[in-house]
Amino acid sequence: MPAVVTPEGPGVDDAPDRQADVLGAPYLRETIPLEPDDEGEVVATLVSRSDAPATGPAVLHLHGFCDYFFQTGAADWWTERGYAFYALDLRKYGRSLRPHQTPNFARDLDEYAEELTAAFRIITERDGHDRVLLTGHSTGGMIGSLWAARHEVPLEAVVLNSPWLDMQGSFLLRTAGTQAINQVGARRPYQSIPRHVSGLYGRSLHADFDGEWDYDLAWKPIESWPVYAGWLRAVRRGHAAIHKGLGLTVPTLVLSSATSLQPQEWEPAVDESDTVLDVALMAKWVHKLSRHVTLVQVPGALHDVTLSRQPARDRVYAELDRWLGAYVSG
Repeated sequence: MPAVVTPEGPGVDDAPDRQADVLGAPYLRETIPLEPDDEGEVVATLVSRSDAPATGPAVLHLHGFCDYFFQTGAADWWTERGYAFYALDLRKYGRSLRPHQTPNFARDLDEYAEELTAAFRIITERDGHDRVLLTGHSTGGMIGSLWAARHEVPLEAVVLNSPWLDMQGSFLLRTAGTQAINQVGARRPYQSIPRHVSGLYGRSLHADFDGEWDYDLAWKPIESWPVYAGWLRAVRRGHAAIHKGLGLTVPTLVLSSATSLQPQEWEPAVDESDTVLDVALMAKWVHKLSRHVTLVQVPGALHDVTLSRQPARDRVYAELDRWLGAYVSG
């Protein structure tokens, strides 16, 4: 049986005072100390807002791979609807990355349960919010869903933004390739896995190139971070668990683009497609997440649907608003 979230562990009485965040007012951050691993000190970072309501519902947001929280438009949207907004930079990501660490690395996705449970307790026990809605993007959607199911977390609902539910690529890569990854990842977890990253997704987002958004390229590089065998093994084990069925019972919304594209050079469709994951594979597996799932594929959306160009971005929030009213706050 999965463990139930309990009051023990870091994150409430020993949480340090919040400090001004790199995003500026009204954003604050606090460091959550975690158990050290083979690379040394480990922390996570919880971002919140000084204008959050003192009671009522809250959102806990998880970023994806090669990412951190900077999506203030999404935070504004939830805040306008009465939710206190929190975002967690997981260990070895963004605000939580330390010089001695391998960026974005974990041997097991359940490692993240430590900071997720600590953040949940801060939100509910220390800050007094009686309902928590989980949102997660890409890898964060996978990590959050696994955590909620394995640890029987009493969430109000789940919103997943292009969750990573299977390995993109050929059937051979997803079968024989996974067996090879499992073997190498167990023996040589820090071995880098060769891959080609075009950088087109990052260029379609960042304001210094062809995008609308300003974020720290040291934390979210245009050409991504290296992928290591141990981490990819953990991801494939997470995919396998999802494919068996997680059994969540809360209302779950999955938002994605309507199309996927894997270009090597820029073309107009880059600005209106998911150029990271395969949306058909998302659609294939969403029914394994929860007994109550809604899937919405938005034409023109990007991999992070909340960063899509207009009018797709307005469509994303309109669909989210309709779902929220029908199944959660309605």
